[in-house]
Amino acid sequence: MYVTWLAGATKLLAEARTTWRGTIMAVFQPGEETAEGAQAMIDDGLFKRFPKPDVILGQHVMVGPSGTVAGRAGAITSAADSLQIRLFGRGAHGSMPQASIDPVVMAAATVIRLQTIVSREIAAAEAAVVTIGALQAGTKENVIPDEAIIKLNVRTFDAGVRTRVLAAIERIVNAEAAASGAPRKPEITSLDHYPLNVNDRDASERVVEAFRGHFGTERVRATGPAPASEDFGSFGTEWHVPSVFWFVGGTDPETYAKAKAANKLTELPVNHSPKFAPVLHPTLQTGVEALVVAARAWLPA
Repeated sequence: MYVTWLAGATKLLAEARTTWRGTIMAVFQPGEETAEGAQAMIDDGLFKRFPKPDVILGQHVMVGPSGTVAGRAGAITSAADSLQIRLFGRGAHGSMPQASIDPVVMAAATVIRLQTIVSREIAAAEAAVVTIGALQAGTKENVIPDEAIIKLNVRTFDAGVRTRVLAAIERIVNAEAAASGAPRKPEITSLDHYPLNVNDRDASERVVEAFRGHFGTERVRATGPAPASEDFGSFGTEWHVPSVFWFVGGTDPETYAKAKAANKLTELPVNHSPKFAPVLHPTLQTGVEALVVAARAWLPA
């Protein structure tokens, strides 16, 4: 969707170049899913090789009626931190647990305790997500292994909350290892980090006004901050330029309407689900038009 949208938008803008004045830079960013693409472009001299823009614009396909766009001023996508935790025990035969320091039990206790961070350490008015995505230990049912691996993901919308959550993870992991008598302290390794993606208020209002003028108010929706994460925010933050990021609906409108009427929106396939398959039309056309319309809001005739 993203490559096609951007290729289509730049083609249309190039064909109509006699109708506007200014400079457009199309950023075909790789590696978004690993939080490496934006930073790799920056490290490769993006800011030195190209002129500083007045605004940076981006979009993402999401669950929502196809043909609509949605956004907000302020935080639009969360900060994200992925961590790997390596817990050390002492292996033994399954029939002689007394000879072991069981990392499976250690990992299980750690997972349960980590789930209390959001429910017991974060205020109800604040937001955070801690997800354990992988728990790996052992290869045989009658062998107690000597280590276990936990991989987890954290999403936050506030720098202070992020600091508290990461500190709580480190405290809990070390405490559970000590409670188990682990022979070594756990290893906590950062796998990736996405910055908080914040939309500039004035620039967002300009984009929304342009969208309403083109799509009509019924196709322009307001949305809350999304717990998904994007390294798009690195461009604006590190270049010190206002940025605006929004979502383009990709769900069949009839399917979305039926799910909403039945109060089953949470059952619709979401991004990264194997069943998430945005309908091509009008998703493709809407995405192309959104980029063109947003860009033209900064390009005088």
